[in-house]
Amino acid sequence: MSPSRSILLVGEGNFSFSASMSQTYAETETNITATCLQHQDEALRHEGAASNIEIIKDSGGTVLFGVDCTQLGECTSLQGRLFDHVVFNFPHCGRKSGVKKNRELLKNFFLSCVQVLAKDGEVHVSLCNGQGGTPADQPRREWHNSWQVAAMAAEAHLILSDIHPFGSEKYQSYKCTGYRSQDKGFHVEKALLHVFTHSLPYTSAQMLKVEEAVEGEKVQYNMPAEISDYIFRGFLCSGSVHPVRLVQDFLLEGLAEKWPVSMTTEDIPFLLTAKQLQMCCRDVDITQCYWIHLLQKDLSSDIQTSVDKKKDQFMFSDSRGHTDTRDTLSDTCVTSDKVDRVRSKGAESLRSACSLDVDPEGESGLYLLRPSLLPQIVDFITKKEELINNAGSHRETEENNESVEGNKKEESCGGCNGVTSLLFGISGLVFKSVPVNLWSLPVFHELLLRGVFPSECEPIRLLGQRLEPLLAPYGVSLIAEQEGLRLMAQPMGLVGKVFSSIASDNISHVSVTVSLNLDLLAVLLFSLPDWRLLWSHDPRFLKQFELRPSPGTSFNPFSLFPEHFSFDISFWTGPTWEARKFHAVVREASHGTVEQVKLIDTFSHPDLSQTSYCYRLIYHSHTHALSHTQALQFHKHLESLLFSRFLVTIR
Repeated sequence: MSPSRSILLVGEGNFSFSASMSQTYAETETNITATCLQHQDEALRHEGAASNIEIIKDSGGTVLFGVDCTQLGECTSLQGRLFDHVVFNFPHCGRKSGVKKNRELLKNFFLSCVQVLAKDGEVHVSLCNGQGGTPADQPRREWHNSWQVAAMAAEAHLILSDIHPFGSEKYQSYKCTGYRSQDKGFHVEKALLHVFTHSLPYTSAQMLKVEEAVEGEKVQYNMPAEISDYIFRGFLCSGSVHPVRLVQDFLLEGLAEKWPVSMTTEDIPFLLTAKQLQMCCRDVDITQCYWIHLLQKDLSSDIQTSVDKKKDQFMFSDSRGHTDTRDTLSDTCVTSDKVDRVRSKGAESLRSACSLDVDPEGESGLYLLRPSLLPQIVDFITKKEELINNAGSHRETEENNESVEGNKKEESCGGCNGVTSLLFGISGLVFKSVPVNLWSLPVFHELLLRGVFPSECEPIRLLGQRLEPLLAPYGVSLIAEQEGLRLMAQPMGLVGKVFSSIASDNISHVSVTVSLNLDLLAVLLFSLPDWRLLWSHDPRFLKQFELRPSPGTSFNPFSLFPEHFSFDISFWTGPTWEARKFHAVVREASHGTVEQVKLIDTFSHPDLSQTSYCYRLIYHSHTHALSHTQALQFHKHLESLLFSRFLVTIR
C-alpha cells in the first residue's frame, strides 16, 4: 500500500495491524483512523490492545470504539470525512457463521464504506485463501461456497481492480487474532488482498438528433438510442492514442513499405441513400441495415460545402511510413459545437428508427446508416481519378525507359508501384443491426483501402503477403476464396477481407479492396477481453495507451473477474415478430451489459394466432460494476420497454 493522506481501518481486534501501519508510515503525512466494533472496555481485553492503541495515538493517529463498519455513514465521529483508503482485514461475522452471513457482511460493508470513500479512493479487503471466490484463489472453492467478494462489492458500484498476496511480513508487529471470536490466531498463508475502486455510473441512452448533408440535401434524423453512445467519440482523430487509431497507424505503416497510402479525411455523413448502397454494396445483407426515417428533408436548399471540404484533403504515407497531413479533418472528429447541436436533451425514450418493410430496389430515396465505407471510397477515388491517371502515365514512361524486359516485369509484378502510386484509403464508423452475441458489433471502425493493379501481377496475393506478416503473430489467418481472401481469427471469426473487381472498362487491370475491422483487430493486437472495452468512458482504459504501446502489448483490465448473471424473459406476441428490433431494445435497456442473447424456446398457439418466445440473456461487463441487483433492474426495464413499444404480454 502506498502512503496516502488518510486511511480508515475498520473491524480491528487487538489493533496490532493499525499499530504496525502507524509505525510504517510514521515519517509520512499519512493520517490513520483505527476503529473497532467493541466498546472500549471490551476492546481492551484483547491481548496487547492497550499498547497498540498507545502506539497509534503517539504516531498522531485516532482510535474510535463502537464503530459499526456496516453503518459508517451514520458514525458521528466520521461525519464530513472522506478517506483515501478504507481497510478491512479478514472480515468475519464471528463464531461458526456460514458463507451467507459473511457475504451479507461484505455487502453491507461495501455499501457503507462508499459513503466515506474519496472519489479516487480504494477499499482494501484481505481474505483467507479460497474465501474470495475469484480465480486468484488457489485452490478455488465452488462458487456457492465462497464469499463472492467481487459480486458483493459490485452491489456498492465498486470494481475489483487488483489482487495480490496479503504480505503480512511488511507489518512485523501484526498478530492476527479472532478465530471464532477468540484471541486465537488463524492461518494467513496464501491470504489475498483485494483492492476495489469506484466504477463509473451507468448513464441512460439519450436521443440524438443528427443533421447532415447527404447528396446535397439537408436531412435530420434520430440516431437509434441503442447506438447513440458510439458516435462522435473521435477515436480516429489526429493525435488520438485510442487502440483503434494505433492499429490503423500500425497497418498503414506496414502497407506503406510497399505502397504509399493516401487517406482521405473528408467529413462524410453517417447516412447513405438506398441508391448509393445498390451501386457499390450489392452483397450487403439488407436485413442487417439500420434503415432511417427522416425527421426533415430540406429539398429547397442545396448545401454549400465549404472550400476546405472541397479541397483534396488526405494524409499521405510514403514508402518509409512517414506521414504528411494536409488539411486534415477527420470524419470522426467533431467540434463541441456540433455535439451540442446534435444532442437532444428530451426525456422521452427513442424508438428504433429502423424499418425492414422497405424495397430498396424501388425506393431510391430511402436512407440507412452506412454499413460500409465502400460508397465513400468510390466517390473519393472518382475525385482522384486524374491523380491515378497521372500515376499510370508515369509508370508507362518508366517502362519505356527500361532496357531489360526481365527487370521491367519484376518491377511490375513485384510491388506494382509503377501502376498505382497510391493505395487510397478511408476509415470511420459503420453500422450493422446484428443480434446480441459475443462478437457481433453493432458499430465498429472500418479501414477501407483500394488500389488499381494490373491483373498479371496477382495483387490479391501481393496484398496477402504483406498483411500476413503484420497480422499472423496475433492469430489472424488468411484464407483464399474465389476472387479474394478472408481474414479469420478465433474466437471472433471474420476480421477483414480482400476482394477484387474489374477496374472500369479495362479488363487488364483490377480494382482491389481491403476491408479491415479495426475494433476486432484492436482486441487481438492488445489482448482485450471484450470489444466493448473499446467504448469505455473510464479514463483508466485510455491511460494504458497514452505512451502509444506497440501491438502485442497486453492490456491490463481495470475490472477483474466480473460476474455473469443469467435471466430468462418470456412473452406472447402476435403472428409477426422482428427479432432484430428485440435485440436493439436489449442493447438499449441493458446499457450494453448483455453480451449474449439465446432463443431457447418458441411455441405457437393453435387458436389465438400468438407465439410465445423465451430468450436467455447473459449480463456481463468489463467496464462497469455489474451486480445481481443492477442486472435485475436492467432486466425489469427491458420488460417495461417490450410491453410499451411492442405490446407483448410478459409471461
